[in-house]
Amino acid sequence: MQYSVIDYQSIVDASHSLRFDAEFFRPDYLQTQRRLEEIGARKLSNFQVKIRHPKEIKRNYVDNGILFLRAQNVRPLSIDLTANPVYISEEDAERLKENTIEYKNILITRSGANAGQCAIYLEDSHAISSSHTFIVQSGNLNPFFLSIFLNTKYGTALIEKGKYGSAQPEVAPYFLYQIPVPNWENLPTEIEKTYLRSKDLTELSKTWYAETQLLLLSELGLADWQPKHELTFTTDYASMQRSERIDADYFQPRYDDIISAIKSYPGGWDVVANQVHLKDSNFKPEPKTEYKYIELANIGSSGEITGCMVEHGQDLPSRARCKVSTGDVIASSIEGSLESIALITEEYDNALCSTGFHAINSDVLNSETLLVFLKSSVGQLQLKKGCSGTILTAINREEFGKIVIPFVKADKQSEIQQKVVESCNLRKQAKDLLECAKQAVEIAMEKDEQTAIDWLESVS
Repeated sequence: MQYSVIDYQSIVDASHSLRFDAEFFRPDYLQTQRRLEEIGARKLSNFQVKIRHPKEIKRNYVDNGILFLRAQNVRPLSIDLTANPVYISEEDAERLKENTIEYKNILITRSGANAGQCAIYLEDSHAISSSHTFIVQSGNLNPFFLSIFLNTKYGTALIEKGKYGSAQPEVAPYFLYQIPVPNWENLPTEIEKTYLRSKDLTELSKTWYAETQLLLLSELGLADWQPKHELTFTTDYASMQRSERIDADYFQPRYDDIISAIKSYPGGWDVVANQVHLKDSNFKPEPKTEYKYIELANIGSSGEITGCMVEHGQDLPSRARCKVSTGDVIASSIEGSLESIALITEEYDNALCSTGFHAINSDVLNSETLLVFLKSSVGQLQLKKGCSGTILTAINREEFGKIVIPFVKADKQSEIQQKVVESCNLRKQAKDLLECAKQAVEIAMEKDEQTAIDWLESVS
């Protein structure tokens, strides 16, 4: 059992937060507070930090426009722009200009299960934030350091302390202003250097992955191919009978064009049902066994898995029914997120994934080539063609099996594999650098600033 002995004055001092519940005075929270007092930390309000709470205004999403960031885009240490980014019109952006996010602003999620997650915005162009995040301008603090500090176990504890509510926990701006932050002289600069090196590695990783797309499409003779959307076209009754489809989009000529192009590839072709192993979604988790669980929101734009849920089998969603292995590829079946396709690495061996994925592997295409093909325009068009339904449009197992795949030459597969592996390695290095930055701040908290700088220089 944990308990804290609190004097009356401490209750009075906390009265501005209207808090006198035991949770607010947890021993670990108090220990963090005391350590920060020992090293001379100062409140955010003393650093001229400004925290804005974006307002809510009705808006509509558009295909191209100003980036609109939602709470789901804010992950620990990074702004995730890979999971279904959305955009709003310039007119809506103008009406929401008070919600504008600039380079090096920090976003903190305001409410919900992930309340308190924060990351720094490092895109060159501005964006607009939803009302479910706070926008933080770091004032006299180094924004890279502040972002890292708030993600350490100490910063996380301070934010957790300030949450209120049970069903839908929230963080109050007033409380954020009271968070104490160390006023170190040199470590923030070193943290910034590490953060920017991580960003460079991430961008290089994206470049390597983009090269795989060009390499594959060039091999198929489709590098310059553009789909044509025909307003009118015809088909015959026999085609509709064979496909058991009567919706017009299914018979768009662009689908036949791309399939014909693949079938003309000199290396040969076949359909997924004949050349790819599709795993069944019939695994039943053991109630007391802990599993990693991957869902659609965990998939990045370059075929990576950005995170997962870790829970006992009895606490997992009912859709956690497919067990995956290293080398498998998981492809979303939901039309709105067909680009959510990822490679299962050793880190996620024996993890579970949502039944919203098709989990596959193949003997004729290595996993990296299969990943790149399905994420390419060639694969995406075929996935889109196979989707059906009304409320939740998706591509079922049978339609997925009809996708036409080329037998890419072995040397090209090897080249694609090498580039995907290098992309993954660069991405891991970038992630490790941010973890090192976070650990350096924790070392400074537990020992001293110079020890943390020396350690950071030795590992990065």
